[in-house]
Amino acid sequence: MIVGLGKTGLSCARYLHSKGEPFRIVDSRAHPPYLDALQAEMPEVAVELGEFSASTFANASALIVSPGLSIRLPAIEKAASSGVSITGDIDIFSKSTNVPIIAVTGSNGKSTVSMLVAKILSDAGLKVGLGGNLDAAESVPALDLLSGSNNVDYFVLEVSSFQLETTDCIRAEVALILNFSEDHMDRYKDIQSYLDAKRRVFCESRKIVVNLDCEFSQPPETTDAELFYFGMENQPHEGFGITQNDKQTFVTYRGEKLFSTNELKIRGNHNVSNVIAAMTVASAVGINLSSTIESVKQFAGLANRCQWIANIDGVDYYNDSKGTNVGATVAAIEGLGQSIPNKIILIAGGDGKGADFLPLKSIVESYCRAAVLIGKDARKIANAIEPAVSCHYASDMTEALQSSRSIAQPGDSVLLSPACASFDMYRDYIQRGEIFSESVRSLQ
Repeated sequence: MIVGLGKTGLSCARYLHSKGEPFRIVDSRAHPPYLDALQAEMPEVAVELGEFSASTFANASALIVSPGLSIRLPAIEKAASSGVSITGDIDIFSKSTNVPIIAVTGSNGKSTVSMLVAKILSDAGLKVGLGGNLDAAESVPALDLLSGSNNVDYFVLEVSSFQLETTDCIRAEVALILNFSEDHMDRYKDIQSYLDAKRRVFCESRKIVVNLDCEFSQPPETTDAELFYFGMENQPHEGFGITQNDKQTFVTYRGEKLFSTNELKIRGNHNVSNVIAAMTVASAVGINLSSTIESVKQFAGLANRCQWIANIDGVDYYNDSKGTNVGATVAAIEGLGQSIPNKIILIAGGDGKGADFLPLKSIVESYCRAAVLIGKDARKIANAIEPAVSCHYASDMTEALQSSRSIAQPGDSVLLSPACASFDMYRDYIQRGEIFSESVRSLQ
């Protein structure tokens, strides 16, 4: 039984259908996403909509739970306690292929690193299947990759904590937790539960990439995996790091300078960290270093991730709508703030998912001229960051940009990095970013 439709649920349905496996779809929504596509492709599949039935779950042989649903929902927990197995798309995927898997997780930067790793491997002549938890146009659900897996050399999967909860053991060729910060506290009972879910990525991995700047990136002491290291503050002797000279920052390998970070198309210290993480993965699978360097220099980054939109009256506008948690926004502010001549006007707010916004206070004090706040948790953010920075309120993105424009001075940058989910105002962070970008262009 597939619990929860959506893109992942439809992918699971296609996979089971191709195997001739009997199943039904259960979703609590009256008209879930992709229902029309499911019924057009598989009209014979039973669909049960509305309030979850404990008896329906208890009579299933297995529940394939979509990542948007917590396995701690009462009906799912009750089924599990009675012996019904709980699984998910990544679990099924990992048991269905012998192709080596590179599994990338973390609180921030997963999509950037996954796509950069895929680019490095592809540029080196390897055939790569890229998918998993990636967003928007670049998103391919993991199980959809199996249909075209002939001659694939590596699968690169972005995996979320939600997917890892329903995964027994990925057995990845390379696994890494990029970084870790508070997120999804509306889903987990505490931060340790969130970390425990992330650490499931290490199960029986052959190689593990470790970020020395993040203690939570470390695998269990009992691991037999080969370890590869990177870091910016805590740099490995045998891995990738950075050094500074004459106000320039250089990427290094084993202490030797490779190139200046000014040669990268993506900006900010958080993106330098993403680059050396991807280079470490490439090293772990034996990619030639000179080829890797050329690939990372060409990488232009992802939409909605500190993406430059326009310069209007001497002010730059950046779209970081993917900054859906506090850690991501801290990284975006710091990265941009260190590379611009003046100050940032931050546009933030939305649904904070129960997060603590206090970590924003010191970073906005260092780099921001003002904050323009929108959405459900605007007041909560203001309570955390005032008086370190002046706060202004706006009812929508257009008003937020008008306010930001009136505050900004030449040399400043206006940064949309909400530190919140978008669902209180927008369909998703992609729509939020598109509206921001369109609104910026209309100012010209």
